[in-house]
Amino acid sequence: MQRFFTALSLSMFALTLSPTQVAAASLAKEKAVASIDRQATQMATLSDEIWAFAETALRETRSAALLADYAEAQGFKVVRGVAQLPTAFVASYGSGRPILGIMGEYDALPGISQKAQPRKEALTAGAPGHGCGHNLFGPASLAAAIAVKERIAAGDLKGTVRFYGTPAEEDIGGKVYMIRAGLFDDVDIAIAWHPADEIVADTEGSQAMVDFAVEFRGRQAHAAADPWNGRSALDGVEIFTHAINLMREHVEPTVRMHYVITDGGDVPNVVPEYARVWTWVRDSTHTSVDALVERARAIAEGAALATDTKSTFKIQAGSYEMLANLAGAKLIHENLTWLGPLAFTEQEQEFARKIQRATGVEPVGLKGAVKPLDLEPGPPEGGSTDVADVSWKVPTLHMSVTTAAFKAPWHAWPVVATGGMSIGHKGMVYAAKALAATLVDLYEQPEQRAAIRSEFAEKTKGFTFKFYIPEGPPPVPAD
Repeated sequence: MQRFFTALSLSMFALTLSPTQVAAASLAKEKAVASIDRQATQMATLSDEIWAFAETALRETRSAALLADYAEAQGFKVVRGVAQLPTAFVASYGSGRPILGIMGEYDALPGISQKAQPRKEALTAGAPGHGCGHNLFGPASLAAAIAVKERIAAGDLKGTVRFYGTPAEEDIGGKVYMIRAGLFDDVDIAIAWHPADEIVADTEGSQAMVDFAVEFRGRQAHAAADPWNGRSALDGVEIFTHAINLMREHVEPTVRMHYVITDGGDVPNVVPEYARVWTWVRDSTHTSVDALVERARAIAEGAALATDTKSTFKIQAGSYEMLANLAGAKLIHENLTWLGPLAFTEQEQEFARKIQRATGVEPVGLKGAVKPLDLEPGPPEGGSTDVADVSWKVPTLHMSVTTAAFKAPWHAWPVVATGGMSIGHKGMVYAAKALAATLVDLYEQPEQRAAIRSEFAEKTKGFTFKFYIPEGPPPVPAD
């Protein structure tokens, strides 16, 4: 079991500022937080529009334009379609160093459309929905960037703030293509947040992941008249998936493997000549995932040999585990503590409890308290993100903020429901305040930046970044 931090690293990168010192440090921080309050209504409007658009990866045309247009209207210089991604953009303000980046997402998930109500009912049957809260993610991060921009314009802060509009987190990992295009090369520190069911400065991180597809090609034949003349590509897929399932007994408990068969033939009475299985493998570290991929590659070759078919193994995408930064996490935690707990009304708590009852979860409602900073995190519970790739290129700070019912299913209708009403709005505003406050500290306190970058340099010593994405342009859909 790998832990991100040792006792030595804790002592090396510990910060000396107390929450009281941070809270009293800056009038600029108080003004930045006040800016978020002024933006709250507009943030809710932006979020609700993106929630209604519910555009999936690489199709976030209206969502990206909405945020880019708004950033431009606030005085940012906006460059659209970066990294050959039509729905990616970068909005910048200011000049010189430090250059601080803040990330925002806005892609939805297919097939989980849901009304903003505490019982399952699709808004549009079969349509996408924001089951990971990305309709909140982008507006909150942009609001924080605007709050910082205002302070730079007023002369309270010096440097550059840069908002990254990042598409396709739920699919190909748009940030990885943006890294490859060099868009993070000059950033001193990056920051992001994610909707969640608790408020915490993240030290646990995320799982590394590789996304690959295996295609099998055989020979068609009549399934009844002369099946002996056929070589079933579907047989190859079935042996592959069976072997993957047998492998589950012989991997670490932290490993996750999941797949879907995207093509298994057309009709039962034709031996299928083509079949495809799409697979993700995850674990706590990228080195473990690399080993899992090689085992899966060997399984694909064996399945093709056993069925007299040919297999093609194609890595489509992948993400590293999050490289948590303890110095940065301490700074975020101090600002979360300074802001205090997030208060929800009894009506909002009951909304959450109804969701919990509907999904078989203990009806405890919403968690608005700030969790203690975990200095000894174990392996991540699950989930991957392309924010993690950024964390291996640039020191990256990350936090989670409550926008959903505690322990309710994620990537599912409950998160869509709370993301489209006041629960999600409150978490979004709170996150924007925490982001803005932390960014102000980073501009005003060079010693904090130095500690964060020193920790990053120590943890990445000898590391060489490897891209999991294939060469060439991103797979942008033709439509």
